Amino acid sequence: MSYAPAGQPAAQRQFTIAYNSDQAIGENLENLRLKLAGLDVDAAVIDNALSYPFSDTVVGINHQRIDIGLAITNMLNIPVVSSQAIADQGLNAALTAKRNYLSWHLDYYGQYQGKRNYGQEAMLTVGNGFFGLRGAYTEAHADHDNYPGMYAAGLYDQLSTNINGRQVTNEDLVNLPNAQALTFGVDHQNPFQIKASDIQDIYRSLDLHTGALTTTMLVQLPTGHSLQIRTTKLANMKDWHRLGIRYSVTPLNFAGTLQIYSEIDGSVINSNVDRYAAFDQHHIKVTGTGQQPDTIYLEGHTRSSKVNFIFGSQLVGPGKALDAPVDTRPNAEQHIQQMRSVAVQPNQTYTFEKNVVLFTSRETKTDLMTTATADLQQASFDNTLASSTAYWQQRWAGADIQITGDITAQKLTRVNLYHLFSSAQAIASGKIDASVNARGLDGEAYRGHVFWDEMFDLPVYALHDPQLAKQLLMYRYRRLSAAKQNAKDAGFAGAMYPWQSGEVGDEQSQVVHLNPLTNTWDPDYSSLQRHVSLAVAYNVIMYTHITGDTDFMTDYGLEMLEEISQFWLSKAKLDTKTGRYTIDQVMGPDEFHENYPNADSTGLANNAYTNLMVTWLFNQLTDLRQSLPQAQVAATDQKTGFNQDVIKEVADVSHHLKLDINPDGIIGQFEGYFKLPRLDFSKYQKKYGDISRMDRILKAEGKTPDAYQVAKQADALMAFYSLDATAVMGLLKQLGYDLPQQALMKNLQFYLDRTTHGSTLSRIVYAVLTAMAGNMDQSWKLFSQALLSDYYDIQGGTTAEGIHLGVMGAVTLMSTRHYAGVDVLAPQLTVNPHLPENWRAIRFHQLVRGIRYTFEIDHRQVTVTADHAATLTIGQHEVSLKPQQPATISY
Repeated sequence: MSYAPAGQPAAQRQFTIAYNSDQAIGENLENLRLKLAGLDVDAAVIDNALSYPFSDTVVGINHQRIDIGLAITNMLNIPVVSSQAIADQGLNAALTAKRNYLSWHLDYYGQYQGKRNYGQEAMLTVGNGFFGLRGAYTEAHADHDNYPGMYAAGLYDQLSTNINGRQVTNEDLVNLPNAQALTFGVDHQNPFQIKASDIQDIYRSLDLHTGALTTTMLVQLPTGHSLQIRTTKLANMKDWHRLGIRYSVTPLNFAGTLQIYSEIDGSVINSNVDRYAAFDQHHIKVTGTGQQPDTIYLEGHTRSSKVNFIFGSQLVGPGKALDAPVDTRPNAEQHIQQMRSVAVQPNQTYTFEKNVVLFTSRETKTDLMTTATADLQQASFDNTLASSTAYWQQRWAGADIQITGDITAQKLTRVNLYHLFSSAQAIASGKIDASVNARGLDGEAYRGHVFWDEMFDLPVYALHDPQLAKQLLMYRYRRLSAAKQNAKDAGFAGAMYPWQSGEVGDEQSQVVHLNPLTNTWDPDYSSLQRHVSLAVAYNVIMYTHITGDTDFMTDYGLEMLEEISQFWLSKAKLDTKTGRYTIDQVMGPDEFHENYPNADSTGLANNAYTNLMVTWLFNQLTDLRQSLPQAQVAATDQKTGFNQDVIKEVADVSHHLKLDINPDGIIGQFEGYFKLPRLDFSKYQKKYGDISRMDRILKAEGKTPDAYQVAKQADALMAFYSLDATAVMGLLKQLGYDLPQQALMKNLQFYLDRTTHGSTLSRIVYAVLTAMAGNMDQSWKLFSQALLSDYYDIQGGTTAEGIHLGVMGAVTLMSTRHYAGVDVLAPQLTVNPHLPENWRAIRFHQLVRGIRYTFEIDHRQVTVTADHAATLTIGQHEVSLKPQQPATISY
């Protein structure tokens, strides 16, 4: 361990860590942290590492093995190398190589069970935006520990299930047949299946440079045969119907024959989420299978949406193709297999390729079998690897965020960017009618539906791939007629987008929700979160602001904004006595409050976030109507019925919406909020520990969160996140409310004391708010928790059901917008850095209104370069840039 007083040469100190067998590995690592307290540690060297091909920092401790290097890096944010690596490369070269490796790879060592392994599969998903393939072992089939799910963007199916005498319809993102299934056998014995007792070691590594997931597995069969299995799989980013798998098998101690078994398993169901088990989850029907030399096919369709699909798979490699064993399983007609057999010698590696294609009738109008056959003939692993590598090389050149001084933040920032683009990229083609859903293409939580989470991701897409961002918004435009029908059915005008959107844009929110603490079905009123329409409007406006794409606004966006605005006008009710408008029967982002206690009706009145964002929307719409070409505005007005009476009403409502603000300047989450009693958090923490889902706890006790001042996530202050403090204070003043000085700080502390962070989004929103209030310590704590939330699955199993894409987008944007201080969402491009203490510097590119900027920011100065002439504000300085000439400003 290196440490030194200021100005002194770096010294070395050696520690021998005594392992306490009565403690878990995590507790022993905490003992290590204590031993290092007070030292300025730059790196660590492991003297007694085991020899493995996948990591140089694996050690044996008390009959267990752990990659101590990964563990120490995660804990102390330093690189860890072995003494052997130093002997081979030299200290500096070894450390540089390890730092680079750690910042570009997501690694997991060891075999895990249950939800923990499910979560790692989600984090290791490979995809291209057309499909997502969970990072499961190719040798695994769905069971308690493994879930090799595969999903295609926008491919939904609806089924109905009788629940307590009531027909409940569920629409799901369909789990497609398992086409990655690939395993081996020795001397024609049974094919290998994932079994803990047969596996000596497993190391999984996602290379963010290339998008390739490599799994190295050491196997010891009961027969005594030892093998090393190395599997690499990835999605083709150009020919996005293809995925490739390279399967290398090395017999370590025997000669004989080796069989490779490839399969497409059509017997799968949607079973990734336990609480959905009561619903019918059999969404696909296999209609046929076929086999040619080295090639198999499986055809089918979804049961109700009638989307046809076909999988083609080709297995090539040494040896010869043999007929697969007779399938005696009860559902054998839903599987198709092929096999190769080769004579093998010890310590020789035998490499096979499995190339898979997927086509559906959603994006392909030609004959599926003909199309799949032709595409499969062109597919190869090398082609897919080259495509993926080229794509990610180009993507990182424009979208990478380089953080100096924080290995963990660097790695996980790149992981977030990887998931953001691998979950959506193919949609940019304009050939796929889909948008990003809350869990990407990595799992089945929220049934794969599209929520307001889009608004946390769209700015990132707009800054790096405007065409992708535009196509995600087109998903909403194509469902404008459905949103208008939703509003009409509910008795309102205009367009009311659903809280959960899927295939056609009707409301897909459930009417009942399973409480896992009581195993009972509770009413679900989440569809009252009408603020999703405000998120759609926000996305339209911010996309245009970031990209300068006024054609989109005139062709599509203005129509959406006018229809959404008319919905809110029809929701607003004038109280003639007070002259103020009320918007009732809504829910805010805080999902704990669905209605008033003891009330006969559902929903709440005058939710602060809703009313503030309606005011903002009306202001934006007024400005846009004046700035856009008047002929096109008139054409849109004709289509939407937007006339002078509507314009007058917009102006009136935008100045007279009602808020509930107490004498201390605290903004009430909704009208009547201050009448509710506080909840004793300490009492419940002592009783339950984790109280993040306080709603479920209270309902299990026969109570309701509706009756307390308790929040799941940011609500009353959410507008400060979406906009900024200046803008929100301006809206409040416009509505006739003057808040005292330090209003944000007082409101922030008030709601932090009442929030359980039951959503992963809560932490990142409050990280932004605390940074805005100048509390960087608390901001960093919340930011770190959000950054690590899926990596450590801090919500106890939710990552198993898919990563949280909205959090990933929000974390990514916060690092540049709030910590680096480059605010592209503000009216004018401004730079006001507040870098975290342990970030020495940050560097990134952004594309803003056609100008590509490069920012390099440390704790003293900002250097910015633009490819066109531009003007921006850095701190108190207005800076004029000449093309390709960097300007450096101290702050």
